[in-house]
Amino acid sequence: MKKTYLREYARLLVKSGIAVKKGDVVIVNVGLDQPEFVKMVVEECYRAKASRVLVEWSYMPLTKLHVNNRSVKDLGRVEAFEEEKLKYRLEKNPAMLHIVSDDPDGLKGINQKKYATSMVEKMKVIKPYRDQMDNKYKWCIAAVPGVAWAKKVFPGLRASLAVEKLWEAILYTSRVIDKNGTLLDAVAEWDKHNQSFARRCEVLNTADLVELRYKASNGTDLKVGLIDEGSFQGGGENTLGGEYFNPNIPTEEIFTSPKAGVAEGVVYSSMPLSWRGEIIDDFSMRFENGKVVEVHAKKNEELLKTMVSMDDGAAMLGECAFVPYDSPIRESGIMFYETLFDENAACHFAIGRGFTNTIVNYENYTNEQMKEMGINDSNLHVDFMIGTKDLSIVGIKRDGREFKIFENGVWAF
Repeated sequence: MKKTYLREYARLLVKSGIAVKKGDVVIVNVGLDQPEFVKMVVEECYRAKASRVLVEWSYMPLTKLHVNNRSVKDLGRVEAFEEEKLKYRLEKNPAMLHIVSDDPDGLKGINQKKYATSMVEKMKVIKPYRDQMDNKYKWCIAAVPGVAWAKKVFPGLRASLAVEKLWEAILYTSRVIDKNGTLLDAVAEWDKHNQSFARRCEVLNTADLVELRYKASNGTDLKVGLIDEGSFQGGGENTLGGEYFNPNIPTEEIFTSPKAGVAEGVVYSSMPLSWRGEIIDDFSMRFENGKVVEVHAKKNEELLKTMVSMDDGAAMLGECAFVPYDSPIRESGIMFYETLFDENAACHFAIGRGFTNTIVNYENYTNEQMKEMGINDSNLHVDFMIGTKDLSIVGIKRDGREFKIFENGVWAF
């Protein structure tokens, strides 16, 4: 891929993604796949006057080795030096850039229950720090190609060409290049993209909705309750300190966190779900009193059951997201096997943790108060795609009137 294109992408992630300003500490979490690009990102951070940039490398084959060879107790322990790192983050409030590139099949064959149990134990230490940092720091999730990931997406191509094709797909869907491969001013393109989100969010947030109703010909028929104090969001967000950033590049969704414990009916998946190195496909979830009470899957049903039973909140919805069926990612015709992209190809839900910043004036409330309002709490947050070409979503207003949100898979307003 041309270096000029990669530098523009690095500039986008630093200026629009984590919005680095003078004096910021930046932490970059990344795999071993594109070190030259990571160097460009670090250069851009220092060009934006960051005071310190720390790169934390990861390698999925090592994760698999650890899970296979260590005990549950050892895997679930947070060492003293690891907790000190959490304290450092809490003190410095760094901007966090997460760059994904992992092999979608990289954890295939591990003991999923062992891994899940150990993560629940680790989160007992990690989650209190995470909760204290919630909404205070800038963060962004983006992607670069890994060879194994590229070969998964383009199995018929040799490795080098597959990586090049995946670069093209990432840069196009991230608005760095257009359909013809022409370089764009990515920061300016994202400014326009965020303006479009803002217009639709304003319509939804003034509609006074109390419920969402989903229907599709595949059998989806679900009612989801909304939080009285909730709001719809999309694109960029603000920290509690008023700093604007873009948490996902790319993104095509407008979302809210529904009211925990208020969901009735059944929903069917419309795309495969890649989770912890395994593919869950052709599945459904049935909700009663807001909780998943029954799941079915033609592929990896037991893994799906493990997912929704990880903790009490894992069986409830934490997010409802609207994505038009004609989104650029859907139109690319590519199955990425990576949630960052695939969730932007279709409307989706997430089970697990909700987003406290969807509460209006969330800065005036404690996390406990927002949970009481209806924000779901969990160690888990997993998006799964439910959008179809004929999906209908109707909002129910407080006075009982209907408001069409989606018709035939796309926006109705």
